[in-house]
Amino acid sequence: MEKIAIGAESVILRDNDKLIKRRIEKGYRIKEIDEKIRKFRTRREAKLLAQLDFAPKVISSDDKKMEIVMDFVKGKLVRDVLDDLNDKERKRLCLEIGEKIGKMHDLNVIHGDLTTSNMIVRANPHNEEIVFIDFGLGFISQRIEDKATDLRLLRQVLESKHFRTFEKDYEFILEGYKKSDNAIEVLDWLKNKVEKRGRYKRKVKWVFIE
Repeated sequence: MEKIAIGAESVILRDNDKLIKRRIEKGYRIKEIDEKIRKFRTRREAKLLAQLDFAPKVISSDDKKMEIVMDFVKGKLVRDVLDDLNDKERKRLCLEIGEKIGKMHDLNVIHGDLTTSNMIVRANPHNEEIVFIDFGLGFISQRIEDKATDLRLLRQVLESKHFRTFEKDYEFILEGYKKSDNAIEVLDWLKNKVEKRGRYKRKVKWVFIE
């Protein structure tokens, strides 16, 4: 068994074609509370993954061990490939990302940490496909604002990590998202509420700097 990553909430292990996500103890929390939180988040993440056909397939989930066993997804992170793609390839990739976010939101699944580090480009016999990973901060919500906030977070990541092409990439993602059942409401909220709020915050910050 190989340890391939460790984060704030969990350690990720690989066992051949299986991936094991094990939630680690938090010493600063009361033990009983820590166990309840980790059990709840383990159950919740396993349920979210099980709802999506473009997420790793859950093999088993164990509340006592605080771990989820799932298929190991072979591929490359979108974070590592997006900047190297030509215009046509990047458009196709971003359209697919947007369409799958829309499908996820139609199931009322909110990712909560929608970044290019949490998407994998997996090669299959016929084509490439995007797989979403790490739903540790995910939750179920019908609220339009939560769905718009998911998209807003992704825009911030694109602007920060993929700044050369982020505007066009984000435009393609939103174009793909338009296939969602709630696209009109979500994109309207994104434009008129979430985006304006972001501009206001940046403006206030600039005033304080001055």
